[in-house]
Amino acid sequence: MNGKPPYASLNEVQSGACNAKSDVADAGATFVLQSKGTWYHAGFHLTTAIVGPTVLTLPYALRGMGWALGLTSLTIVFFVTYYNYALMSKVLDHCESQGRRHIRFRELAADILGSGWMFYFVVTVQATINTGVSIGSILLAGDCLQIMYSDLYPDGPLKLYHFIIIVTMVLILLSQLPSFHSLRHINLASLLLCLGYTLLVVVGCFRAGASKDAPRKDYSLSSSKYDRALNAFSSIAILASVFGNGILPEIQATLAPPAEGKMAKALRLCYTVIFFTFYSAAISGYWAFGSQVSSNVLESLMPDSGPSLAPTWLLGLAVIFVLLQLLAIGLVYSQVAYEIMEKNSADSTQGMFSKRNLIPRIILRTLYMIFCGFMAAMLPFFGDIVAVVGAIGFIPLDFILPLLLYNMEIRPSRRKPIYWVNLSIMVIFTIVGIIGAVSSVRKLVLDANQFKLFSNNVVD
Repeated sequence: MNGKPPYASLNEVQSGACNAKSDVADAGATFVLQSKGTWYHAGFHLTTAIVGPTVLTLPYALRGMGWALGLTSLTIVFFVTYYNYALMSKVLDHCESQGRRHIRFRELAADILGSGWMFYFVVTVQATINTGVSIGSILLAGDCLQIMYSDLYPDGPLKLYHFIIIVTMVLILLSQLPSFHSLRHINLASLLLCLGYTLLVVVGCFRAGASKDAPRKDYSLSSSKYDRALNAFSSIAILASVFGNGILPEIQATLAPPAEGKMAKALRLCYTVIFFTFYSAAISGYWAFGSQVSSNVLESLMPDSGPSLAPTWLLGLAVIFVLLQLLAIGLVYSQVAYEIMEKNSADSTQGMFSKRNLIPRIILRTLYMIFCGFMAAMLPFFGDIVAVVGAIGFIPLDFILPLLLYNMEIRPSRRKPIYWVNLSIMVIFTIVGIIGAVSSVRKLVLDANQFKLFSNNVVD
């Protein structure tokens, strides 16, 4: 198979339903990654995976680079990620046309690269990203509830961890939706919510920027070349995190076969939403607050001292929209964990809702959400971790591996520009990833004195 028969044989055993030659699908494929969706369902899933409240960190990313470099970097990452995801979709389509349908990132990488360690590398990075995003979603949703509670009851007794418990309980209930495909209506609502809160934040930023109470606009960068360089690479790592998802093969797996060409439409839908949300939030937030913008622009609109810089109703509605979308994001990024669990615990020869499969599903998914909720309560310092996750997790999976897989599987001629374009992007983003990881970890260490386990506030 593709010149690699020894490993292909092992991969068929590992992948079960991932290989079209398998007669019996494993439960992870049969139940969690049901292939029943349309291209627009995949577009809803992909938009939820990429366009989330991290869009509110984009003005902060521009703060580390300034107008020219910031918008240039945003545009480069926009086109590079679209290009990378399109190529990965073509690789998946090509494999399917050869009778090697893959529905898991880890098995796609292991099959093409022919290396057992690659399987475990991808599953480790992917699991780290997905669990980290699930934890972050619970944490930020709890923070949203705390913001609303504190506004209504400034001296109320409830702490951040109480709200994290509430969010975790809601997600435990929602996590019992059995498959990725069953989230399609939730993810349509998620798409509308992200458009809604982005519009509210943009209006709030333009209003704040024109207000007499707004801070003085200062777009200057650090006077130290060393600090400027590290801040720029940290900002690029944030952009990688914001544009990353790491689960495109699993999303494409939800498409009813044949999937060829459908993901291209889903990508166009997703990137249309990305264009309007990312650029409007980045430009309006940085214009309004300049070098004083917070890592979450909503906090700049609600300063600790002085009046709010946007109407209370607008801020409240934006927080509610963010809260609701965070629930959808937590569900989407849990699907890989659920697929792994059910592949090893469920029986695909029995019904999805049979007692044999239902009881383990309820127990395992409940335990997973309790773990994520506990970690969110214990480690409430989300802001600095975003850049680290982007550099260490999203850059390898979304900026490097898709191009490597394309060059290895499609094998474009070295005389063609696409081969060298892919190689150049891989080299550039490998360097960016390494430097971004160093600068992000450096900032994490510098801010460590603010971190406190089970803190009552989210540290940015």
